[in-house]
Amino acid sequence: MPSDISAIAESRCRHVLVWLVPLLWTLGLGLWGLSRQDSVWRDEAATWQVAGRSAGEIWAMLEHVDAVHGLYYLLMHGLFEVFGASTATLRLPSVLAVSATAACVALIGRRLAGFWAGLGGGLALGLLPAVQFYLQEGRPYALVAAGAGLSTLLLVSLLERGPGRRAWPRWAAYGTTVLVCALLNWLSLLVLPAHAATLGWVRAGRRVWLRWAAYGSGAVAGALPLVLFSRGQSDQVSWIPPLAWHMLIGPGILLAIGGLGAWADRSHRADRSARADRKALSVAAVGLPLLAVPQLGLIGLSLVQPLFQDRYVLFSMVGLALLIGAALGAAVRACAPRLPRAAGLLVPGAAGLSVLVLLPVELDKRAPASRIDDVLAVAGEVAGLKRDGDAVLFVPAARRDAALVSPGAFGGLADVALAASPAASATLKGEEADPARIRAALLDQRRVLLVTDSEEVAKPPSAERDKAKEAVLREHFAVVADRQVRGRRVTVYERRG
Repeated sequence: MPSDISAIAESRCRHVLVWLVPLLWTLGLGLWGLSRQDSVWRDEAATWQVAGRSAGEIWAMLEHVDAVHGLYYLLMHGLFEVFGASTATLRLPSVLAVSATAACVALIGRRLAGFWAGLGGGLALGLLPAVQFYLQEGRPYALVAAGAGLSTLLLVSLLERGPGRRAWPRWAAYGTTVLVCALLNWLSLLVLPAHAATLGWVRAGRRVWLRWAAYGSGAVAGALPLVLFSRGQSDQVSWIPPLAWHMLIGPGILLAIGGLGAWADRSHRADRSARADRKALSVAAVGLPLLAVPQLGLIGLSLVQPLFQDRYVLFSMVGLALLIGAALGAAVRACAPRLPRAAGLLVPGAAGLSVLVLLPVELDKRAPASRIDDVLAVAGEVAGLKRDGDAVLFVPAARRDAALVSPGAFGGLADVALAASPAASATLKGEEADPARIRAALLDQRRVLLVTDSEEVAKPPSAERDKAKEAVLREHFAVVADRQVRGRRVTVYERRG
């Protein structure tokens, strides 16, 4: 009797540790260097400046731009209202979301392949380079990954328990989770064909297929208005280049790694059974489709319209982490009969070694140089160079984000090109005057600060307004100071004569 109680207590302890350790591990990775040396880049600046608006102003903006991120902006608005605007408030939701995702990976792995597979997968997720980048990113992709992890965990639990009368709450939670993810980024609906591939792999019964189709269709129907409306704003992604062969190298490597994990999982299952039971729910049946289908789906969509950006399918890393965990679990089981003590150290040792091997990557992702620019750094340069009564110009107009995130640094400067503020115009960058008015306003100035991109990332101006700005400065002003910092540039011009 005491031995039975001890075994039950140990089982419960392992059940808690298998998800708690990865959660705390990933949380620690996320909190490490969270401020990135007080830097914020242009994508995060969009979140920051929109979250600082009122709910009504955000709703008005979504009618013209960025509707695909509407739910996320409203969420961040609420957090900024409660906790204030800071890099911590901006990025903590992503840290918490990836930590929750790691816990989901661990629970799925434990259900399908045992304690060590779950623990290994949960620890591996936060170390994946792509995940480390978005672990500390003030954008919605980590939240989508958390939703994908939760919906997959719910599906696995439903497949394990089988169809029953009490299954509907879980199916409702599954459909709701998929819907919320779609409202955060509708490309997350690619999780549905991934789950369909899992159902086909395990030869799920007719009742399971019908319920999955019903709740999945409900999620699609709920997100369809957003999908259709946001398609009218597709010019926002016009900067994404067409699909090229070199873009497929990364997905190819990921699929190869995932294939090795699936092979390790299937090999172990074959060793334990004389027959190959394809109906059995396994890590390979769940992880490989979750890794492969979103990647291949995004590639297919990109053949119609260029959309290929790895962050849109960040949630596929859940599948990769599951497969890595399965490979680690198989290694532990192979080692246990001969070296039982060493087997228990295999997963923690692999995690520790991975931290050391990936240390250059980890340090790079937490440095300001890991992003294309830094709006806070350029705002600091402006604050040091400006004089009261100076004018300020932004080329292109989107570089106004520095003033929107750090208005204090631009205090006293006249934004002479601006006709309507971003909030008033319900846009991200505001509305500027026509070229003739900009020219006339500049000719009335004695000193102008130009905020633009640094030389290594700058592109020739395409808008007529920007061409007019540069022409007036070139013809009537002289450069008296020039600073380049973290992807941005501030040039001070004084009127000749």
